Amino acid sequence: MAALPRDKQSVFDTVIARWECLYAMMSLALDDAIARRMRGQLVCACQQVSVSADLFGRLASSLVSFCTILTNRGRHIASLPVVEPLKTEFFRGDTGQSAASWNGILHHVLFGERSRFFHKLRILSSTLDQLDSEFSETAADIASGLAIEPSASWKMLECQHYDFNTCFREVEVVLKSFLHALPARHVASFAAELKSAPEAKLLRARARSRTRPYRVSA
Repeated sequence: MAALPRDKQSVFDTVIARWECLYAMMSLALDDAIARRMRGQLVCACQQVSVSADLFGRLASSLVSFCTILTNRGRHIASLPVVEPLKTEFFRGDTGQSAASWNGILHHVLFGERSRFFHKLRILSSTLDQLDSEFSETAADIASGLAIEPSASWKMLECQHYDFNTCFREVEVVLKSFLHALPARHVASFAAELKSAPEAKLLRARARSRTRPYRVSA
């Protein structure tokens, strides 16, 4: 993909840096939780997996909000970027593979790149939201000792993290493609909107109960 003009590159770098910071913290917390579990430090592992779930929710909220902004902006842009469908082989879990399969089917049914662009945003948004819910539930079950098969639940967290990363990277590509297509006169207002975007889902996520008591869940 061609390099972005300086003003658009600045917007891209700023947004990606914010996302990457959250992603790095979330991934480190999950890696630490897994490592502590392997060492038998189960209470600390449960605490860290809860931290990871909270950061997972924050990033998911930001990405979902971004998809909404892009959808609204896109309706007023004459020329939208060409998008490729999600690929099932890039996902491990049922949620991601199902979303990619559905996106692939409709990509070839829908006529016009505009419809394909908006559909991909909807699929990404709903998949990110679903993965966040699944990760949060799995992490809460582990932390509270309610996981029926703890080993399987830990593996599920890794799978959900992997598929979330796939969606995250797809969103990055869409952002860069959209910036290429965005008229120069819209760049400043687009940047301001991204910076001040409300994260309604984040507020909802914080309201979800993640305060179940810690129990040992191997």
